[in-house]
Amino acid sequence: MSDIPFTLDQLRILKAISAEGSFKRAADSLYVSQPAVSLQVQNLEKQLDVPLFDRGGRRAKLTEAGHLLLSYGEKIIALCQETCRAIEDLQNLQGGTLIIGASQTTGTYLLPRMIGLFRQKYPDVSVQLQVHSTRRTSWGVANGQVDLAIIGGEVPGELQDTLKIIPYAEDELALILPMSHALSQVETIQKEDLYKLKFITLDSQSTIRKVIDKVLVRYEIDPKRLKVEMELNSIEAIKNAVQSGLGAAFVSTTAIEKELEMGILHRAKINNVIVQRTLSVIINPNRYCSKAAEAFSDEILPEFTTAQNFPHLSESYMNQTEKISGITEIGNN
Repeated sequence: MSDIPFTLDQLRILKAISAEGSFKRAADSLYVSQPAVSLQVQNLEKQLDVPLFDRGGRRAKLTEAGHLLLSYGEKIIALCQETCRAIEDLQNLQGGTLIIGASQTTGTYLLPRMIGLFRQKYPDVSVQLQVHSTRRTSWGVANGQVDLAIIGGEVPGELQDTLKIIPYAEDELALILPMSHALSQVETIQKEDLYKLKFITLDSQSTIRKVIDKVLVRYEIDPKRLKVEMELNSIEAIKNAVQSGLGAAFVSTTAIEKELEMGILHRAKINNVIVQRTLSVIINPNRYCSKAAEAFSDEILPEFTTAQNFPHLSESYMNQTEKISGITEIGNN
């Protein structure tokens, strides 16, 4: 084939149909008519001479050829978006878009404050925050769909050679108790006291839950002996449950600042035990680094590496002399 047998619009339509599950919903999401979508798909199949959808069921399902085209199409679209951001950069932060990724806790409690400060300095830059699991966020950075991200879990093994992983700060996961609990009157509790508590946790497959279990084992505390009374799907739900007297929980210190100030939750200290995890900044050194991403890294991230935000700050980030742009040029060490 000497000519490219598809257009960017056709790839966008293919991606929308796959995401929405139907031609009609895809048309609605793209603000075009359903007949226009159907015609584009028919033309695309005719140009490629292969069927892209199984039309037997109620939901639009991709054929093997459809999946193959979609996988390449997503890369093409991401590269086009990256090209647009690079061109927008010529305006020197007088426009453009910054896309930041984050895992749940950092995306809910830390990133909004960071983005607020960035927007004060660069009001003309559009900022998008995407909050997903550590795995999905890492893939977003790897695929060029996210400029940079702050995560609290481990980057998937298959991406560790692709991404630059920069330790940022040590985030303490504090033990919180209802104010009415007997142990809230004790200055420091013992490790054995943990086995007497009723715990409220995230799902056993969540990143934070795995980190907590791993750290407890390091301190010779058996996570299997902890009485898990309830599993909830959000940090806010967990805080509310603890406040209501339903149990205890380990929660990031960044998530409980207001509750501690208001005196509605008790932060318990465990004798000789500190449960913490490393927050990391991740970038793809093989992708274009926008001026907005560079400014966020150089000017905003250091503002939050303070004792007030992170009592157990990781010195490895503060001692860095490389900028994100420098890291991009050097590549993955």
